Amino acid sequence: MLQLLRKIAFPISLIYALVVHVRNFLFNVGVFSSKSYRTPTICVGNLSVGGTGKTPMTEHLLRILSDRKVAVLSRGYKRKSKGFYLADAESTVLELGDEPYQIHQKFTGVIVAVDADRRNGIEKLESLVQPDVIVLDDAFQHRKVKPSFSILLTTYHNLYVDDWYLPTGSLRDARKEARRADLIIVTKCPIGLPEDEKKAIRAKLNPRKHQKVLFASLQYHDVVSNGEGVEMKLSQLKNEQVALVTGIASPEPLVEHLKSIGLDFEHFEYGDHHHFTDKEIQQFQGYEMLLTTEKDFVRLKGRVDGLYFLEIAHSFSDEDGVVLKKAVEGLF
Repeated sequence: MLQLLRKIAFPISLIYALVVHVRNFLFNVGVFSSKSYRTPTICVGNLSVGGTGKTPMTEHLLRILSDRKVAVLSRGYKRKSKGFYLADAESTVLELGDEPYQIHQKFTGVIVAVDADRRNGIEKLESLVQPDVIVLDDAFQHRKVKPSFSILLTTYHNLYVDDWYLPTGSLRDARKEARRADLIIVTKCPIGLPEDEKKAIRAKLNPRKHQKVLFASLQYHDVVSNGEGVEMKLSQLKNEQVALVTGIASPEPLVEHLKSIGLDFEHFEYGDHHHFTDKEIQQFQGYEMLLTTEKDFVRLKGRVDGLYFLEIAHSFSDEDGVVLKKAVEGLF
């Protein structure tokens, strides 16, 4: 049914594509302006809607930049606050949005702010906290800002060159805009991806001379946590009555991973950034354990019993890891 609806929506996707191309053209010829800032800015984004691993990539960058004064600026999707909001000790997930709140809780030394107006957000951060570097989360389409360095993410199973525009496909920007990236990272690759396949993907993406293409796999932690210091081995859950609750764009890799280690579970699947209602929560209250993602955990914490999350991260080959680290450190 979904595939049929996408085919029916093809004429709409052509209109959407036209709007996208006109907007980019107006930026390219200077009718709309892009502004650079004195503070180094690193943009993490994609050409599609969700599911490429932007938040784990932002976290990876924060680990590389751990000796710097770092600010993360996000839109704060589905937050209840308005305008510029700078996180503090009293901030809630409703004020920040799930992903910024996750980063705020996990990286206590990192400054986290949200603002749909990225220019205003950068200027506020420069005047209020003077960070060494600002990481712009999900900002590849925000062309009013010209970042110092851009990282474009695309998934192994759905490369942007094989995709189409919304709503028939998942592209929200033109494929040719990939030329603005400094690094292209193919995420969610199978572990141990052969070199000949990497070479074929690079040829397909056809990067420009200044661009490098890197490859990352998802790495799942071998323990789950309740966020209060209680942890247990993931393998211990094989004999538990488990419900998996996800409100993310692409839960398939997580589902496949849990099945691969022999877990038996009921999956309650919701859309990305889903706000869980009391009625929905009642559906999975009877399970011995509720397993979820870090992003969903911050929206479910305190509302259900037996809640644990599984941490994920991007894993690079030694060579690609060095390339990324040198590129980021080269901004200073």
